Amino acid sequence: MTLLDETLAAIVPSSAAALGEAEARQLQLTKPAGSLGRLEEVGNRLAAIARQCPPPVPARPLVGLFAGDHGVCAQGVSPWPQEVTVQMALNIASGGAAINAISRQVGADVWVTDVGVAAELPEHPGIRVRKVRAGTRDFTVEPAMTLDEARAALEVGIRAAGEAVDGGADILLTGEMGIGNTTPSSALISVFSGVDVPTVTGRGAGAGDEMLARKVAVIEQALVLHNPDSGDALRTLAAVGGLEHAALGGFILGAAARKVPVIIDGVIAASAACVAVGLHADARGYLISGHAGVEPGIRAAVEWLGLKPLVDLDLRLGEGTGAALALPMVQAAARVLNEMATFDSAGVAEG
Repeated sequence: MTLLDETLAAIVPSSAAALGEAEARQLQLTKPAGSLGRLEEVGNRLAAIARQCPPPVPARPLVGLFAGDHGVCAQGVSPWPQEVTVQMALNIASGGAAINAISRQVGADVWVTDVGVAAELPEHPGIRVRKVRAGTRDFTVEPAMTLDEARAALEVGIRAAGEAVDGGADILLTGEMGIGNTTPSSALISVFSGVDVPTVTGRGAGAGDEMLARKVAVIEQALVLHNPDSGDALRTLAAVGGLEHAALGGFILGAAARKVPVIIDGVIAASAACVAVGLHADARGYLISGHAGVEPGIRAAVEWLGLKPLVDLDLRLGEGTGAALALPMVQAAARVLNEMATFDSAGVAEG
């Protein structure tokens, strides 16, 4: 049995009993019913994941950031050269990127993993080298990955999640870096959500009108070529996904298998979450959507996943920034269930 098979076999639904307890407790707390809105929903989900009410307040967050490159960049779908993937991976590993600044603010560690950068990265103590291959193939010509490569990249993410949890992490956040990675993200989201390519495809890191039109055409060409089926998530991932998408999907599956919540970031992470849920439907119960953002595919993906983003700040950076910004809200949701008085304990009359 492969690590992927073992992980899928270990995933069970989040607890309906603990969810019910949390929903009942929300009605006993000193506030009008439903007055904390989505914060209540997140707190209840944390209880279901932890299988206890109130749930523990997440205190050891870790951002798993996976870097990879994309053969489809040869089709002119990004205004940025692929060399930027290497440069930004090194910048993040050195602590100089937005995700580092925000993670320091919220107390999260950041792990940078090279799962598929096209170039060889210089040796750096802040980069975990787990390269499956040097970038994907051009999916307008052939599948982006073989099935074995897709499975191997998924297992990179599974191992990272396991290492993080074994090291004490109690909530995982998704991050990524890869020039051109919104193109495979849109392809994956279109397949899983059933929403047409033009609707789920955005400008990524600054594509103009002509490049956006080309991006849409390239994705549509690939979907005709490969005819991916949402019912075969691994084959879909291999056909039009990316190595960092696969690793993120594995990161989510690994967290679900260990009963740990995951805050997903933007369009790349949302597409990876679609893959994870396509591989095992019960992984859905361990997900929290961090932010909506500018990329239109995010909304189609989170709707298909049954999630509601916590923040919408017009973000379009990636790296895990939206997940990190949402973290204090998730922690607050758990703290509400733990620390608010009930009507009985506070001697407050119920409305």
